[in-house]
Amino acid sequence: MLSVAAVLSAMFVVGTASAAFPKITYMRPLGVVRGEESTITLHGSSLGDATQVLTDLPGLEILEVTPVDEKSVTVKLKADEKLAPGLYPIRLVTKSGITDLRLLGVGAMPIVNEVEPNNSFEEPQTIEMDRTIEGNVDREDVDCFKVHLEAGQKLTVEIEGIRLVQELRNRNIFDPAIAILNSDRFEVAVSDDSPLLQQDSLCSFTPEEAGEYTIVVRESSFLGASNVCGYRLHVGSYPRPVTVIPSGGVNGEVLQAKLIDVDGTVTDSSVQLPSEPVAQWPVTHQDDRGISPSPNWIRVSDAPIVTEVEPNEGQSQASPGQFPALLCGVIEEGDGYDWYSFECKKGDRVRVQLHARKTLRSPLDGVIHVFGPDGKTLKGSDDIGPNPDGLVDFDAAADGMHFVRVYDHLRRGSPNHNYVIELSRREPSLELTLKELRRDEAMVVPVPVGGHGAMVLTARRNQFNDQFDAFVEGLPEGVTAQTFPMPAGRVEIPIVLHATKEAKLGGAFFEVGAAGKIGDREIQGEFNQHHKVVLGQNRREMFGYETEKAALAVCEAMPFSVEVVQPKTPILRRGSKDLVVRIKRDEGFDGTVSFRTLYNPPGIGVNNSKRIDKGKDQVVIPITANGSAAIGTWPMILQVSYGTSRGTATMSTSPIMLDVEEPVFDFAFPKAAAEQGAETILAVGMTKRRDIEGDIEVRLVGIPNGVSCEEPQKKVELGSEAVQFELKVAADAKPGTHKTMVVQTMITRDGETMIQTDGTGEIRIDKPLPVKKDPPADKKAEAKPKPKPAAKPLSRLEQLRQQKESK
Repeated sequence: MLSVAAVLSAMFVVGTASAAFPKITYMRPLGVVRGEESTITLHGSSLGDATQVLTDLPGLEILEVTPVDEKSVTVKLKADEKLAPGLYPIRLVTKSGITDLRLLGVGAMPIVNEVEPNNSFEEPQTIEMDRTIEGNVDREDVDCFKVHLEAGQKLTVEIEGIRLVQELRNRNIFDPAIAILNSDRFEVAVSDDSPLLQQDSLCSFTPEEAGEYTIVVRESSFLGASNVCGYRLHVGSYPRPVTVIPSGGVNGEVLQAKLIDVDGTVTDSSVQLPSEPVAQWPVTHQDDRGISPSPNWIRVSDAPIVTEVEPNEGQSQASPGQFPALLCGVIEEGDGYDWYSFECKKGDRVRVQLHARKTLRSPLDGVIHVFGPDGKTLKGSDDIGPNPDGLVDFDAAADGMHFVRVYDHLRRGSPNHNYVIELSRREPSLELTLKELRRDEAMVVPVPVGGHGAMVLTARRNQFNDQFDAFVEGLPEGVTAQTFPMPAGRVEIPIVLHATKEAKLGGAFFEVGAAGKIGDREIQGEFNQHHKVVLGQNRREMFGYETEKAALAVCEAMPFSVEVVQPKTPILRRGSKDLVVRIKRDEGFDGTVSFRTLYNPPGIGVNNSKRIDKGKDQVVIPITANGSAAIGTWPMILQVSYGTSRGTATMSTSPIMLDVEEPVFDFAFPKAAAEQGAETILAVGMTKRRDIEGDIEVRLVGIPNGVSCEEPQKKVELGSEAVQFELKVAADAKPGTHKTMVVQTMITRDGETMIQTDGTGEIRIDKPLPVKKDPPADKKAEAKPKPKPAAKPLSRLEQLRQQKESK
């Protein structure tokens, strides 16, 4: 007999059944040194069949992947000796799927591990300069590190904390705070957040006298957790620019820039820019003191650069610009304004985009306004949704000089309040990404050997609403893609991947694109996938990452084959249909297989609760089409879920093509009425909307209780103008108005039945009127005796007299 504890344990396991796809919870160490071979351990779940690590960016060589158990994998790798320090995404591939990306730190300084106890100012861990410290902050933990500085020796401390966490449930978020203390325990530098590193910290200090200094690391709210709140602390005299001026450049050129360090020093630098425009280009600086542990960011465009010319505080002093261009400047004074002029022609479609906090990691909270040739304000902008930088679109109403003004919303300024204002023509464009199928997790595609995997491509259209064709490139050998046109006005379409039985297990990146036309002009879609790395309260994003390619994993074959039977007939608007799904089980597999739709054609509803139970091999899935379902031929794909030794695996079916057509008839329902125990005829008017082949019957359903119809289903012709149903109302039928009757048109063709449902019919059931009776005959009124007059009351004297006589 099972104990209570055993029963509860079994209930818990069933209630928390895990998915088979692999997941990384944390890794140790959090980073590596470039030019060296290193071994890292990935910890998580469903990792026992790991085979490969994918790297989104070049520079990391994966040497060996060794599963330890279901919860850990060791990875031996080497970072190129010339690889720029920073964070590099990696993804673990297993035989059952692929993880979302995790960020691995790459640095140039030797790594030192934190050694406990180091929780107090009196007992710090002594370290050397120019080191990267790897540690972890537990709840209410404070880590202290002591360094020796010579007079005039710069100390810069930068931490990677929140950027190394992956947390989507607002738990165990490491928001670091750092401080530098002198020997008297006074803070000489402190940092919680920083514009460049966002919620990670950066501070610097140069002493006038030699001495011992203590670096303190903690979670800003004194939270923390074992293993998952790790950090990399870069301690040294390395250069640490926080601003690049100008903050934009022309692709293919060498940008002559000034780098402003965290301590305020300015260095001249020549920066080679990429051959193509890049929205956010990393700039890393190196000198004889070392190399910055993470990059700065600039905008690279094919438009010319215009740098501000002081003074440009007012419209009359506006720095001359041009259109298109990148306008680069700095708000140095808190109450300052920067003005630029640029000439437009009437009809020019202009976009004015500010780049500061998001792109450049500038402290500027910028506000922009655009003015017309008459000096009047056209538009202004502060934030645009989650983007903290403003954007203005306008159509030039007249030829002439236009103006743009920028200032800081908080009325602050400094040499680091840099910005770029991008003036560009508004052109039709198409932005592509993949829809999340698991909430807040970027889509990665598992494709079983001999089977299918699928994804949903979503599009954001800008001045472009025509149909376009999606395409996929760079797939591994043995994997093919089936794409579908995205009709005009639609924003989603599926893409199905198929792996042959000969395809090799493993992961790969692939490119997703699209091509369309406006007249003779070609429009190319640009793909970008956003990865939510850390979400805080109310799912507010605290840190994210962008990639330009999608990822797939060729997985082990499913233990069955699956077929969605292709319908031979369409589904009608206002109609319904049954999909038949069959599986052929491999020997030894007798588990449950569940289905839900990956992609519904617009206006199509699907019963997603259907499954094939143990011992069965077929299920019927009802689908419906509303009255506005999109007409046309649409792909339809189901997700297939089944149990494995590692949890629930989810793959896809091959697509079927579902035709959606207009209804065949319109119906007009009269208001019927009958008394209890009576009969009536419901004559429903019919109007043909279009021709169709097949045998047609009309069925009355939803007949109220107490009402019967001997022939509720009748054959009709396309030209029929009405169909009549004889209704009998029982004597005990509930009186009142009943609005439950509908008619179903059933059109049979090729062994299938198309159903169109229309309503609502109404019948009023009345109680019979009571039987009318004749009034009774009048009777002669009998004479009533007159009442005797009441005796006259006797006076007191009379009463005494009568009493005397009676004696």
